Amino acid sequence: MIELQSTRSLERRLGDWARGRLPFALAELVMFVLKQGWACLFGGLLLLAIIGTKMIWQSDWPLHRYDALFLFAIATQAAFLWLRLESWEEARVIALFHLTGTAMEWFKVHAGSWAYPEPGLFMVMGVPLFSGFMYASVGSYMARVIRIFDMRFAPYPPYWATMVLGVAIYVNFFAHHFLPDIRLALFAATLILFARTRIWFRISDRDWWMPLPVAAFLSSVALWVAENVGTATGTWLYSGQLPGQWVSFGKLGSWYLLLYVAFVTVTVVVRSALHRAPLTAQAGSDPALQPLHQQHNATHQQ
Repeated sequence: MIELQSTRSLERRLGDWARGRLPFALAELVMFVLKQGWACLFGGLLLLAIIGTKMIWQSDWPLHRYDALFLFAIATQAAFLWLRLESWEEARVIALFHLTGTAMEWFKVHAGSWAYPEPGLFMVMGVPLFSGFMYASVGSYMARVIRIFDMRFAPYPPYWATMVLGVAIYVNFFAHHFLPDIRLALFAATLILFARTRIWFRISDRDWWMPLPVAAFLSSVALWVAENVGTATGTWLYSGQLPGQWVSFGKLGSWYLLLYVAFVTVTVVVRSALHRAPLTAQAGSDPALQPLHQQHNATHQQ
């Protein structure tokens, strides 16, 4: 893939520059932050658009702010495909995020969980269509971060069990309005299934790992911060939330669970990154890692 090769070349040059001037640990941290920023490019651009339009938009302009955000999101997604920052296979999964996210938005808005206070032309059932791209940005990040960091997940639980968990979490977001909320059981299920699962990732020439539930929690914190940007700009508001008030910390739990739905959805196209057996950091000691490292090194040499 052209984007992958050009990105690898840029990463290599930046990595060589950092390692030549910084201590190893600091160089790895710098490259980790840069790669994370590159992985969340779509979400970052959408967040900047939300902030920028809030700062400059005038109510008497012929184009509504929500409509401008929708057109910006479409143009950005098209640019990602044209520039090959995302593959068509990844785009299909991201489109699924868009549809499932929009369906949740329709339900939650009509249930009174949150609201979109501004007018717009591209709105369906009171929900601006750009909102689906906010969920799609999570899918985009997950698909890109797995590829950019050469991630592997091991030991990975039975795939069918993860699918059942993802469906149960998604259904509970709707069902808890009518039935008992089972999120505590779902929190427990994420730990039971994934407590042993490590995310193996490569920053430069060394493997690192992190427990998957820890990564999910840290990601939920980042999304909670992004949500506060959305409410601070008045793009959407939660029921009972006052202007300038922080989003409840309880939303961290919601995002934590929703990230498992997102992750399970992305695994539809990244099944090769899932390993039932534990992996080690040394390629030579684990045959499962050998082809991956060979591919990584070959890409760097191109």
